[in-house]
Amino acid sequence: MEENTKLATVEDTVEYHLFLIPDEPRDPEKHKEILQKYIERIMTQFAPMLAPYIWQNQPFNLRYKPGKGNVPAHMFGVTKFGDNIEDEWFIVYIVKQITKEFPELVARIEDNDGEFLLIEAADFLPKWLDPDNSANRVFFQHGELCLIPAPRKPGTMSWLPTTPPTVPQALNIISTHPEEILASESIRAAVNRRIRGYPEKIQASLHRAHCFLPASIVALLKQHPRLVAAGVQAFYLRDPIDLRACRVFKTFLPETRIMTSVTFTKCLYAQLVQQRFVPDRRSGYKMPPPSHPHYRAHELGMKLAHGFEILCSKCSPHFSESKKSFMTTSPLWAGFLESLKKNDYFKGLIEGSAQYQARLEMAKNYFQLSVNRPESSLAMSPGEEILTLLQTMPFDIEELKKEEANLPPEDDDQWLDLSPDQLDQLLQEVAGKKEAEPISKKEEQNYDLNQVSESMKAFISKVSTHKGAELPREPSEAPITFDADSFLNYFDKILGPSPHESDSDDLDEEDFECLDSDDDLDLKTEEAGEEASVKGTLNNLKSYMAQMDRELAYTSIGKSFTTQKQMESLSQTTNNNSDEEDSGAGGSVMTPVDVDLNLVSNILESYSSQAGLAGPASNLLQSMGVQLPDNSDHRPTSKPTQD
Repeated sequence: MEENTKLATVEDTVEYHLFLIPDEPRDPEKHKEILQKYIERIMTQFAPMLAPYIWQNQPFNLRYKPGKGNVPAHMFGVTKFGDNIEDEWFIVYIVKQITKEFPELVARIEDNDGEFLLIEAADFLPKWLDPDNSANRVFFQHGELCLIPAPRKPGTMSWLPTTPPTVPQALNIISTHPEEILASESIRAAVNRRIRGYPEKIQASLHRAHCFLPASIVALLKQHPRLVAAGVQAFYLRDPIDLRACRVFKTFLPETRIMTSVTFTKCLYAQLVQQRFVPDRRSGYKMPPPSHPHYRAHELGMKLAHGFEILCSKCSPHFSESKKSFMTTSPLWAGFLESLKKNDYFKGLIEGSAQYQARLEMAKNYFQLSVNRPESSLAMSPGEEILTLLQTMPFDIEELKKEEANLPPEDDDQWLDLSPDQLDQLLQEVAGKKEAEPISKKEEQNYDLNQVSESMKAFISKVSTHKGAELPREPSEAPITFDADSFLNYFDKILGPSPHESDSDDLDEEDFECLDSDDDLDLKTEEAGEEASVKGTLNNLKSYMAQMDRELAYTSIGKSFTTQKQMESLSQTTNNNSDEEDSGAGGSVMTPVDVDLNLVSNILESYSSQAGLAGPASNLLQSMGVQLPDNSDHRPTSKPTQD
C-alpha cells in the first residue's frame, strides 16, 4: 500500500518570555491587568503579519504567566514548530521586533536545545561562556541582542554576579547597564543573518499548487487556509490504524472533487510530495496515469483528502458543545476587533465585501488561536474544528466549479531538486559563510600553494582540548601568522634544552617508576628534585626516539617523503648527481624532510581522489577558508621519488 509508516517525532518547541522593566514591586492584580493590556496591544499591532501566516504545528501566542519562585509575573508563549525550523526563526524576528516597538519590554527565548541563539553564534562567543554558565544571560532589548557578561575577577565589577544571574538580577542589570551588556557585533550579526529578510521572506516561503480536492475541503481552505498544515501533518504522520478510516471515505467523498489552488509552505509541500502512497481501491480515489497532465494535482489532492479524513475520524460524533460555544463567544472579541480597525487591519475594505469577510475570518482564527487561547481541556482538535465549520459554513459547489477556469498559475517546484552546487551554496548560507567566488583561469595559474601549508600550520598551532580542535579564522577575517622560532622555543622549554644528555636507549626501571607514579609526577608540587626527575625522563625519551629514527633510516620508509635535498637537485640544472648518491643511511638521516611540500602533496592527492565530491581534504580546507581550484589535470598524482 505505501512506503512509510508513522514516523517517530520529537516535539520541537520554542518558548519566549516578555518581562516589563524596571521590575518594581506592584500589586499582583494590577500587574496582571497591565500585562494583559500589553498582550492585547502586541497581538493587535502584529496581527497583519501573524494572522495570515501558515504555521507548521502551533501559532505564536502570548498569555499571562503568574510569578513563581524568583521569576516575576510576565508574558509567556510556547510554540511547537515541528519540522519547519523557519517558524522558530520567524518567532525570533517577532520577539525582536516587539522589544523594538515596546522599549519597556525585554525578552528571552529558548528552545528544547537550550540557548539556541548562542548555538547560532557559536563561532563568535567569548571563551568564558559555556552551557554551564549561560543561564539567564541572553535577552533582547530595544531590538538588540544582549549578553550579560561574567566578571573576569571577583569584585572587579560589583554589579555583575559571579554566578549565573537570576531573572530579577538579570532584569536589574539590563535596566541599569544597558550599554555594557550589548552583545558583540559578530554575535548580533550571526543572529541577524538568520532572520534577515522578514517580513518579506514570508511570501518566499510559500508554494502554490493545483490540487484536485473534494468541494468541502476547497471551501474550508478558502476561508481557513491555515488548516492545510493540519491536513498535511495527519497524512505525513499516518499509521496503519489511521488508514483504516480511509478505506471508505465518510466525510470527504471523492465524487465531489474539483480543481483548486492551495497555498502551502515549502516545508508542507515537500512533506506531501516526497511520500509515495497508493490509495485503497475501496476509497474511490482513482488516480490517472503518471503521464496525465494533471497527475500531480490528482496526487496532491488525494493525499490531502486522506489527511483531512484521518483528522475527522479521530473525533467523537457528539463532542462537547462547550467547545463549540467557546469558539464563538468571548468578552474580549469586541475590544480586539475594535483595536484591529484602529490599526487599519482591514486596509479600507468595505464592510461586508468578500475581501473584508475573508480578513474578518482570518482575524477570528487568529484571535482564537493566539489571543484567547483556551485551556487544553476546552481547546478543539483540528478534526473537531473542521467538523464544526462544515456544519456552520455554507458553500455552493457550482460556484466553486466556476472558479476552476480562473485559477492562478502554479509555482515552479524546481527548488525541490537542488544541484550539488546549489546545495553547497544553501549550506554555506545557513552556516553564515560567504559564497566562495569561482577562481578565474589567471588566478588558477598563479595559485599560491603556500596558503595550504600556512593554514595547516595555523590549525596545528591552535590549542585543542577535550571540547575539540579550534579552527582558525578565514583569511578575510584575520591574517594567518606562524612564528616558527617561538613554536620551537615553546617545546624546548617543555622537553628540555639538551637532547643528548643520556646515551641510554632504554628506560631504566627507575624511569618507569617515575612515569607510573602519580606522586612523582604530581604537577602541583614545586620540589626541585621531582622536576629534575621528570626532565631526566623526558631526555631519555628523546634519546629513545632518536634511536628509533636511526633504525628506521635503514628501511624504505624514508623514500615515501620528499626531502629538501631532492628539491634542490630538481631545481638545479646540473649533471652532477653526486649529492643524490650519498652512501648508506647516514645521508638519509641528515637530510631534513621538506614538511611543507609533503603536506601540500598529500593534501592535493587526497583532494584529487575525491573526484569533485565532498571529502576530508576539501572539508578541512574549506573550514579554514582555503578554496582550491578545480583539478584540470586528471592524471594520477604522484610524489617525487628518490632516484
